[in-house]
Amino acid sequence: MVVMRRSRAESTPRFTRADVEALSEKYNEPQWLRDLRLASWEVYESLPMPDKEEEWRRTDYSHINWEEATQRVSPNGVTASVVPQKNLEPLIGDQQGGLLVFVDGKLVHSEVADALGRQGIIFKDLPTAVREHEDLVRANLMTKAVKPQDGKFAALHGALWENGVFIHVPRNQVLELPLHVVMYNTQHGAHLNHVLVVVEQNAQAIVQVDYSSAPADVQSAYVGATELVVEEAANLRYVALQDWNRQTYEFSHQRGVVGRDAILDWVIGTMGTRLTKAFIEVDVAGLGAEARVSGFFFADKNQFFDLDTQQNHNAPLTNSNLLFKGAAKDDARTLWQGMIKSLPKMQKIDGYQVCRNLVLSEDARMDSIPGLEIEADDVACSHAATFGTLEEELIFYLMSRGITRPQAQLMVIDGFFDELLQRIPFERVRERLQAEIEAKIIG
Repeated sequence: MVVMRRSRAESTPRFTRADVEALSEKYNEPQWLRDLRLASWEVYESLPMPDKEEEWRRTDYSHINWEEATQRVSPNGVTASVVPQKNLEPLIGDQQGGLLVFVDGKLVHSEVADALGRQGIIFKDLPTAVREHEDLVRANLMTKAVKPQDGKFAALHGALWENGVFIHVPRNQVLELPLHVVMYNTQHGAHLNHVLVVVEQNAQAIVQVDYSSAPADVQSAYVGATELVVEEAANLRYVALQDWNRQTYEFSHQRGVVGRDAILDWVIGTMGTRLTKAFIEVDVAGLGAEARVSGFFFADKNQFFDLDTQQNHNAPLTNSNLLFKGAAKDDARTLWQGMIKSLPKMQKIDGYQVCRNLVLSEDARMDSIPGLEIEADDVACSHAATFGTLEEELIFYLMSRGITRPQAQLMVIDGFFDELLQRIPFERVRERLQAEIEAKIIG
């Protein structure tokens, strides 16, 4: 008997060119944006569904019901009151620079501190920014970071994104309070949101984006993109936390571009979805640029996380440091694929990547595949991957001090993730994430 793998060619998102044209017409978009959408659609149609490519061959998405998952979502009048309060709390004390809340792709709440206007900082939903700041959006939207040619789902996103956020910090401006974006879904179907952050020369900003959704019994697809443009001598701290429901399938492209002497500190958390396929890239593109990418993930039950990271050294004297930590229990599976790349003559670069995995059950599976592609001869680049389980000796030590076994296990796992959680600059958020991790452990 020969077992045949179901062909992915039979399973494709249910969209047409007419959907692209109708979306552009709905928002009365300028011709350049309409052209960008249609060009992205042409790229999408020209590319086959991913299958045997190296970055896709371990990811099986053939069980997605695209008819269900790509149903168009129409806002149904819900307000920010449906969003869990923990996602709406101010990040620091009782103040924040601004808060945008999207429900089912529609902006339902907006608050922006007066100081932002005085500094010329833009913090708006993307369709509004297209109308009011057309030149700035046009110069940066899918031109410097994520591009339609990056893959099948990047092209689909470029053609059909419907909402999102635009953050622009002018040169020499320092954003004192953080900006907070919440994207929450109550309906099943297709969600395509875009995040575009531009921090100009010698400017600074702190941003957090929360993704989550209400429990559901039917499938949804999130096809997203995140673009972080950090210009010369700028500094951006960016936190993205994903906790979609267990019927959501995420396909996302995320890329940061870091200019000369600039710094990007990027934290990524992955807790939700049935399946996540995320491409996370950072281009250290200017002399002296630095990037730190920190990721944590925890999969349980039948979740599958496929996280594909890449650190591109496109200039000499650049530095990148990537640390991912993950855990898996039950029947869950995780896959991390990492790559450090340098162009020829990009000397004096320092690139490091490591993924540490904690396997919490016999049926869970975790794979890590680090890689180097170096075309220069004066570099300091290295990678590593580690795997472990809960050490009985450590558990026994804690139990001998009067701590119960379940509590001892919680303490060890909390300690495993603590290094990464401490990189999130908001105490309330760290406490929230610790509670969510412990809830997964307890089940």
